[in-house]
Parts: sequence; C-alpha cells; structure tokens
Amino acid sequence: MVDHSETPAPGIWDLGAVPHSLNSSCFCISVDRDELAREFQTSAETHTALSAMGDEHANMFAALPVFVARQHLDRMAEIVRAAEAVISSRAYRDLVLEDAPAVAQFEPRARGVFMSFDFHLSSEEPKLIEINTNAGGALLNLLLARAQRACCEAVEPMMPGAAALDALEHRFMDMFLAEWRLERGELPLRRIAIVDEQPEGQYLYPEFLLFQQLFVRNGIDAVIADPSALWVSDGMLRHERGPVDLLYNRLTDFMLERPAHHAIRKAYLEGSVVLTPHPRAHALYANKRNLAVLSDHARLSALGIPDDVSTALVAGVPSTETVEASKADSLWSRRRKLFFKPASGFGSRAAYRGDKLTRRVWEEILSGDYVAQELVTPGERMIGAPESPTPLKFDVRNYVYGGEVQFVTARLYQGQTTNARTPGGGFAPVFTTSEKDSAGELSDILEHAMPPCDKATASCGVPATERT
Repeated sequence: MVDHSETPAPGIWDLGAVPHSLNSSCFCISVDRDELAREFQTSAETHTALSAMGDEHANMFAALPVFVARQHLDRMAEIVRAAEAVISSRAYRDLVLEDAPAVAQFEPRARGVFMSFDFHLSSEEPKLIEINTNAGGALLNLLLARAQRACCEAVEPMMPGAAALDALEHRFMDMFLAEWRLERGELPLRRIAIVDEQPEGQYLYPEFLLFQQLFVRNGIDAVIADPSALWVSDGMLRHERGPVDLLYNRLTDFMLERPAHHAIRKAYLEGSVVLTPHPRAHALYANKRNLAVLSDHARLSALGIPDDVSTALVAGVPSTETVEASKADSLWSRRRKLFFKPASGFGSRAAYRGDKLTRRVWEEILSGDYVAQELVTPGERMIGAPESPTPLKFDVRNYVYGGEVQFVTARLYQGQTTNARTPGGGFAPVFTTSEKDSAGELSDILEHAMPPCDKATASCGVPATERT
C-alpha cells in the first residue's frame, strides 16, 4: 500500500497528505457486495429496488472509497455556509431573479430538499464547481455506506459508524417534514408523490422505490408518478390514490414549462401542493450564471456582502463568466483554461472542456446560454490491482439543506464529466480522518498500520484471493 522508502519521517505530514496518499495507493476492499445486496433485501420493498437495477446499473457503485481530509470537509462546509449567506440576502435575490421566469418569482416558504454542492479537490483549496437542485443518490449512497467494511485497523476510524448512518436516514425524513411544516404548520402530511418523467425508465428509479418505502415506514402514503398521472381538481393536486399533499420533485424541467407539467405548475402557484425542490430554488442556487456573482469579489461587495464571506467564496469558487458574443475572441484564446457549461443545464449535459472544443461546438456555445468557468481538474483515485492501477477522476458531493451539510459522498469516473459508464466508477463513500488526528498520528498510521503491497497480498493485509 505504501512505499516506505518515500514515507516522510513521523510528525511532518500535512494533514491533507494522508488522504491523498491513500487515494493513490490504498486498494483495500471497500464494498462488501454481499452486504450491499443484504441491505437491499431487508424487506420485500427494498428488494424490489434491487430487482429494478439491471445491467445498466453495473457501474452505479464504485469499487473503492475516496479519502478526504477533515480540513477539506470543514472548508467545503464553510464555503457552503458562505454561499448560503449570500443567497439569503435580499440584494443577491433581487439581482439574480431580475430576469428569471415568472414562476421563479413566486416565493414559497419551503427551502428545497437535497441541494448539492459539488467540489473538485485537486488543489489545496476545495473548489465549488456547481450547485444543483433535486440531486439524486442520497439514499443509494446511504445503503452503500452501510455496506462498507474496514480491511484494516487504520481505515476503520475513518468510516462512519452505524449509529451515524441510522441518524442520517432520520435526518432525511425530518427534512421532508420540515418542508411540510414550513408551508402547512401542524396539519397532517398524508401523501407524498415522487414525480419524474416516465419514472420506471429513469436511471435512479431504484432510489424512488427507496424513498417511497422511507415515507411509508414513517406513516405517510407515497406514490411514484409520471406528471401525466396528476391533475388539479377542487383546489387540490390529485392522483388516482387521492389528494397529494407534498410533491418530491425529480423533474429536470426546472421551471415547469412543458405542457405535461402545467398541472403541477398550477397547483404550486395556487399553493395547493407543497413542491420541493421548486423553481425559485433552482433560480437562486442552480443557475450557473449565479457562479459569476459568487466568484466576483467586486460584485459581492457591491451587494453589501461582508468581506470575510466574499473572501471565502472567491477563494472557493472558480472564476466564472457568462459567454457573450462580445467576449468571443477573448474566450476562444483562453479556452484551454476554461470549462463551458449551459447556464441551466444538469448532469454534465452539453458541458465541454475548452481544450476539447471544435469550431462547430464553439459556435453552438456562442449561440446558446453558457458560462465559462476556470478549469479546475478533479481529484484522482487509483483503482484496480496495486501492480497496475488505473486512475479515475472524482468529485465530492455535499448534500445540503438550509445551508447545512447533511452527507458527503463522491463520484468516480473517466472522461470529461461524471457518468455512469466507467468500470470501477460510480457513487463512492467518503472516508475521512478524525478531527482529533494530529499530523504525527496520521504519519504513524501509514508507517505502521498499513503494510506495502505485493503480488500475493492486497493492501491492508487482505489476501488477493479475497479481492472482488
């Protein structure tokens, strides 16, 4: 696992160096596939979710964890809080909502569940590359975290405990209840609809089933529905099972503009259903044009944002600018250092590294609604056999509610952007150093607890015959 000839003397480790070393050289078995299957088989309902995972889900779960330094987790949480402080300000809201669609001007009390703040960690400073609404994968990642096993004593303290994971599931449920109470106070929440286009055909449909069962276990009826299965009648959003009180929105039509979504839009604007996440949340958080504000110290200062908050954001958000025809020559000349993203896009669709651009794609970008972001390379995780490892990229996803980080996971991939096609890639658990660890203690972990690899022995002393 560790080449001891290159191991620094005890006590001189930077606290961030140990996770980097582990990502480069630890090939421990992480996911207990049998345990993962058992997690899905704890009930007939969750077994249904497992049954829904076909061949296209072969790369949903990564083979190995990602190690992240505690200081980086703390820094990401600081950046999240700074962003929330700005986004909560009236001056910022007036600015970014000025040209937003009418549906985003409507101001509900609900905040929006499962916001994600996605970071790259290749540099000393974590970089917030984007914010997303209706981020998927939280419950799937929770099951993945429960199916981890420590392959040596050194790794075990870095893993989340069972009690913490159980508490996390309750926290997810409490988040939905908080959304309901913000809108309806103490009225009973009777039915939730999990809504997406043709939900059974969605890649994360297994997670819809898991959410359905989470709600049912907490005494709330739950349905999974295509928007066509919903209509408005007598001041209520309805499904064939009855009135829908809260709609868990997994649609990527963020402004509810398509005709098929007009019933949802009508019910939302009339206040006859609690919608989460909602169009206003997307306009405030996830429109990538907003990153041009969050990364600009002068604009933040003009909005009256305190200097310490502005400084934290400018350090943590890559410089971002809108793509405009007047900047075409400048952007093209700088393209190798830029990443281009559609302002209202999702899931890395139509996003391009500048050094990969053709003239044809460049013309499409100029005629579209794009932003150009300073290129920040993702972190790297080595997978495979210790003697011939394969590098994968990773980003770190912070699931956030109300400005507070609830859960941190990672995604491993190859190519320009995250995807679900990389062998050995997919959702990955995040292991981290303890808040109490000192540099000397971490150095000692590497020096004494983790034997080097050879062809007969996998990392952390796990026999090669036990590797999956």
